[in-house]
Amino acid sequence: MAVKDIFESVLKFDEPGVMALVKAEIDSGTDTGVILNQGLISSMDEVGKKFSDGDLFVPEMLRAAMAMKAGLEILKPYLSDGQATSKGTIVIGTVKGDLHDIGKNLVSMMMEGAGFNVIDLGVNVDADKFVQTAAEKGAKIVALSALLTTTMPAMQTTISAIKNAGMGVKIVVGGAPVSQTFADQIGADGYSDDAPGAVELARKLIEA
Repeated sequence: MAVKDIFESVLKFDEPGVMALVKAEIDSGTDTGVILNQGLISSMDEVGKKFSDGDLFVPEMLRAAMAMKAGLEILKPYLSDGQATSKGTIVIGTVKGDLHDIGKNLVSMMMEGAGFNVIDLGVNVDADKFVQTAAEKGAKIVALSALLTTTMPAMQTTISAIKNAGMGVKIVVGGAPVSQTFADQIGADGYSDDAPGAVELARKLIEA
């Protein structure tokens, strides 16, 4: 048994297996940072690569992310604050008027699997809630999701509210009807059409 088994179990969507293996590694004294980085974060990087290569699809990516998240929940109490939030805090939610959450949930889990501290506000989130939470949590990125064309204007409203608050956070957007052109029009700092791309975008914006 080794951390590599955690990696493989995530890729097999084996949620109970991941949980058991993470607990076993903790009990055997394996460094929690090694479990996090080599077992969980690296597995989600591989999932993202397989998705980009066309070897995995959204339902499978979601299952892998759920397996990773289950392992992460076991590991979290053993992580130091530095390990748990080293990549920065991201506030994510589906904008006001929109109740869709599958895409947003996948992005949230992938971000968490990449080592970010994710605050998921859920669906139907108004602009003020994004602003308030980002300020309270010291977020570096706010991620907005919309799955309906009718709720896309709420993205612009939210971005305006965040910028008017003068917090200097980066804002990323995504969702089926959203495009790079629309993201540019409303003043977003970035756009991705899938979850692995969103993770890479977040990494670039944090490092910039």
